[in-house]
Formats: sequence, structure tokens, C-alpha cells
Amino acid sequence: MVRIALPNKGRLSETALELLERAGLDAGTRPDRALQADLGNDVAAIFARARDIPEFVADGVADIGVTGRDLLVESDRELVELLDLGFGRCRLVVAAREDRDVSPDGELRVATSFPRTTARWFEARGRAASIVPVSGAAEVAPHVGVADVIVDLVSTGSTLKTNGLREVETILESSALLIGRPEAAEQPQVRELMAALESVLRARGKRYLMANVRRDSLERVKEILPGISGPTIVDVLDGGQHVAAHAVVDRRDVYRVIGELKAIGAEGILVTQIERLMP
Repeated sequence: MVRIALPNKGRLSETALELLERAGLDAGTRPDRALQADLGNDVAAIFARARDIPEFVADGVADIGVTGRDLLVESDRELVELLDLGFGRCRLVVAAREDRDVSPDGELRVATSFPRTTARWFEARGRAASIVPVSGAAEVAPHVGVADVIVDLVSTGSTLKTNGLREVETILESSALLIGRPEAAEQPQVRELMAALESVLRARGKRYLMANVRRDSLERVKEILPGISGPTIVDVLDGGQHVAAHAVVDRRDVYRVIGELKAIGAEGILVTQIERLMP
């Protein structure tokens, strides 16, 4: 049994459960407020705060977990990134008041809910900083004299602007990760789960395209539909004049590819989503 620690609420939780379900696990069976759930296929979920998940994994409560890179770095535990899941993207930044010039001299008071990461970052730059730990709403700190600057997560930066703050520098880029202890990837069940998740992530930006094309236009079809290792060509029962060309294409290329196929007389073009894609 593989035990995976998952965020118990919020966008990270919803997207992680959706990803697991697309990978073939029964993620929709969690009762409200349940702390654990059987996902099937010898995988069990443990639900916890995203901030606590690195601790759960490092202490052996769970074998692997899903949390943000920002929280993994802040935990300072000996864990590894097994897979970048690609959602929950944000940045940990230093921000100051719009009307204040942050001088490079003197000690700064820094309000943040990431005290370890912040202290290491300022120390690495030789800048004296007094850390003011806060649990939330750090944006108010520079306006009430609690701190000179803040270190906080942003995605679009609109919250900072709303609160009269500006970004000074980015400390790290973050996204949701599958994490584990260093030996986790050696477990066959964990490797199997990672392969299933990777197949879903690989399929997200791809589409499966099928079209009937004239046999005498195959050289041009190969140029239009390179696919993973070239298009798959299947005979059509019309006396041999047409064949069916099948290929995996990048989602962003679908519009162009359809236009080019139509230009060489392709018919019956069909585009579908892909659930999973194995290399």
C-alpha cells in the first residue's frame, strides 16, 4: 500500500484529486472531512494541510505527498522532488510599499510566513534582516509599521497592487510537486503511480487527430503530421484511393494543422482529447 499525503482543502486539493482520478484512482470517494481515503489500486490518501505535508512524508506518516515547492523549501527536510505536477504556479517575492525606496544599507524588518526561506535568502546576499513571522495578511505589515518589506506568495501580483505594494525581487518559483524521501522512487508502487501521473500530464497539451487523406498526398501529410514518430496510416475500404492518417499533435498546433490538411483535400477530420499518453 502506497500512502500519499494530499492537501485537505483549496485549489491544490481539488486539482490533485482530479489528477489522481484521471490517472485511474478513485479519488471521488472521499467523505466530507475524512482524514483518510482508499483510492484503490493499493493507494491510500491521507489529507493534511499543504504546509504539514513535507513533515508527514519526512517522518514516514506518508510515503509520498503533494505540496508546493515553496512549502517543501520552507520545511528544510531531506526530501526530493519526484515530479512537477504543473499546477498551482506562483512566486515567492520580496515586496515593499509603492512609496518607499528600499535602501541596500541597514537592517530590514521582513514580515513573512516563510521565515526559514526568507532568512536564508537574505543571509546568502549578505543583507541584515530581522524576520517578523506572520501567519497571514502580510500585506498590511509595511503600512502599520510592523515591517519594512514582506516576503509572500503571488500569482498575478494584483493583490500586491491593491494593497499599495510592489515586487522588489523573486526568491523562488513554485508549483505543485509530488515529493518523497530519497528512497521513495525505488519503490515499485511509487514508480507505477509516477508513471500513471506522468501519462496524464503528458496528455494535457496534446490532441489526437484523425483525417482521411488521398494516398498520393502522403508525403505532404508526413510533413503536416509528424506525430510522436510519424503519423499512423490505416487503409480505408474505398478501393485504396484514401487512407486514414492518425497522429498526436500539440494542442496549440491543431488550428494550423487542420488548415493545412484541408488545403491538400483531407476529409472527415476528427480531433479528440487524450486521457493518458505513455511514451
